[in-house]
Amino acid sequence: MNPTPQFIQIYQGQAEHIREELLSGLRASKAHTSPKYLYDELGSKLFEAITCIPEYYPTRTEALIFASHGHDMARQVPKGSVFIDLGAGNCEKAARLFNVFHPARYVAVDISVDFLKGSLECLQRQFPELEMAGVGLDFSSELNLPAGLALNPSQPRIMFYPGSSIGNFTPEEALLFLKQVHAVCATATGGGLLIGVDLVKSKSVLEAAYDDALGVTAAFNRNMLLHFNTLAGTNFQLEDWKHIGLYNTELNRIEMHLEALRDVVVTWEGGERQFVEGERIHTENSYKWTLTGFEDLLKRAGFGACKAYTDPEQKFAVFWAQA
Repeated sequence: MNPTPQFIQIYQGQAEHIREELLSGLRASKAHTSPKYLYDELGSKLFEAITCIPEYYPTRTEALIFASHGHDMARQVPKGSVFIDLGAGNCEKAARLFNVFHPARYVAVDISVDFLKGSLECLQRQFPELEMAGVGLDFSSELNLPAGLALNPSQPRIMFYPGSSIGNFTPEEALLFLKQVHAVCATATGGGLLIGVDLVKSKSVLEAAYDDALGVTAAFNRNMLLHFNTLAGTNFQLEDWKHIGLYNTELNRIEMHLEALRDVVVTWEGGERQFVEGERIHTENSYKWTLTGFEDLLKRAGFGACKAYTDPEQKFAVFWAQA
């Protein structure tokens, strides 16, 4: 008889709180929203499609780094650890590493346990000896693992944060987040962080990755408007908006925006917002780092020895940082 994964749901998205968060950003002088609202069911599927397009290098480059350097990483990462996967999604990235790192326990963290259930139950059948748990947690504001996990204080904790999602944080936010990650790792001896980081590179390569010729990223970004309508009761029309993906060279970040194609009035119960042609809603940032800059960030967050693994062209890096 196969064991059953443990499931704990911490995040309980309150509809009125979410609506007010969205409308607050919409009413701001420079309209904006959190990138987490890109990921409804359709948005998540569109992002999976993005990872397959030729221009979007991060996913395949990171996979190449793990394939090329995984065994060297395994010499740094203690066996028999708790492998804590932040933003686990479909759990595929972590699952490919089980036979490399040989963890004793796998904890998949995402905003919704419901999204994790099918993946974890399938994984449990493939790895019946590996204890598994799914945690529904929005860690973007606070990383606080539930006591119900009953983590063994003598078991090393390996935090896994692949895919360059750290780029969604500003440098100041990233530092605060990494300090929280370090606190979780440092609770037990031998812990550390394995994190994917997108590196600074040419404007042309970056902008192509976030504004592909096929228009998949544009569909992903514009789908947020439909999600907005569902969550906040707005009346966005897709034909009124276009996707913008640009690289801000001063801040070393990709910015995604939705730009009004004409004068538009967006309404909701109890309010409205007028957008003039060319006005934008800022939907996502993706900061890019240098190797030395990110290593310095890790050390400021409290981590000790760091090692960076890159692809031959140094497009992307995976850092191991000792807690």
